[in-house]
Amino acid sequence: MKRQLILEDGTILIGEALGSDNLTSGEVVFNTGMTGYQEILSDPSYCGQIVTLTYPLIGNYGINREDFETINPFINGLIVKEACSHPSNFRSEETLDAYLKARDIPGISGIDTRMLTKKIRQFGTMKGTFASIEQSTEEVIATLKNESFPTDQVQRVSTIKPYVVPGRGERIVLVDYGMKHGILREFTKRNCHVTVVPYSTTAEEILKLNPDGVMLSNGPGDPKDVPEAVEMVQGLLGELPLFGICLGHQLFALACGADTVKMKFGHRGSNHPVKDIATGRVYMTSQNHGYAVEESSVEATDLQISQYALNDGSVEGLFHPKYSAFSVQYHPESAPGPEDSNGLFDEFLSIVKRDKRRERVVCQSVQI
Repeated sequence: MKRQLILEDGTILIGEALGSDNLTSGEVVFNTGMTGYQEILSDPSYCGQIVTLTYPLIGNYGINREDFETINPFINGLIVKEACSHPSNFRSEETLDAYLKARDIPGISGIDTRMLTKKIRQFGTMKGTFASIEQSTEEVIATLKNESFPTDQVQRVSTIKPYVVPGRGERIVLVDYGMKHGILREFTKRNCHVTVVPYSTTAEEILKLNPDGVMLSNGPGDPKDVPEAVEMVQGLLGELPLFGICLGHQLFALACGADTVKMKFGHRGSNHPVKDIATGRVYMTSQNHGYAVEESSVEATDLQISQYALNDGSVEGLFHPKYSAFSVQYHPESAPGPEDSNGLFDEFLSIVKRDKRRERVVCQSVQI
């Protein structure tokens, strides 16, 4: 069955219907990863977006039960060149099309994804919608132009209530702005006791939990749409070790007085090179974000830039010289993606343990 993909600039692409018949609209973006489509589909950071996958064949290793990054996906749609209908992999349990239908996610295949990606790179991300072949394109385009992007994505993807993943090690509070399960896996693999809390949790509420450190997770949308999160980070600076990832990185920057800006087409893929200033080492990283920290705004703060992107020079890492707090724009949990930067979790836990030792020394001195 034929289906249309219509963009707000009037571009009309006709391909084959994929997934659900529940036709949706959203911000059209692209991801350059060659693998990892299951993790992309289930990444909450894609909330409200329609994702174009630049690799030409998608679905060839099927869908399995191990690679999900959340229980319920929030992606608004999928665009591919070719969707494999007969996957071949020992872990495969269903086809891409079957999964999309089961999760009520629409998609389209058989279109020129290279042309679409070049258009987004040239003109930036734009609104798009799926439409049946019978629908009037003029009416659809008029509706798209008047449609606004959502601003409540974090609220939609965050956990409603706190929950605990028990462990015997360091006690970590993980603030869920759209957390990928890969982050939780990395902490549980290190035997941490993790308390996952909603995005709206205050600094006072977190301090009452008496954690050893706080992780600010990834998430969708504009960091300025969650001012309560910025206020929370400000309340924790200097009180506990902090580690921010992706949206958490941007919130950390805003809390310290820096600014963030919307990128033309963002960074989405598992092949983005990042250079560490102190060591000169280059990491291949997995990324998914449409906003970035404005480099010039960092100069007026106490923050220091630790890493930058080799492709466009954007800020990829920050640290606070006075407090035990740092952040990165990419995903060190590497799901999907290279594991070059996975050691950042160990670095964070080393800082947590160091601060705990200092606290014990101070307490002993006071008692003496």
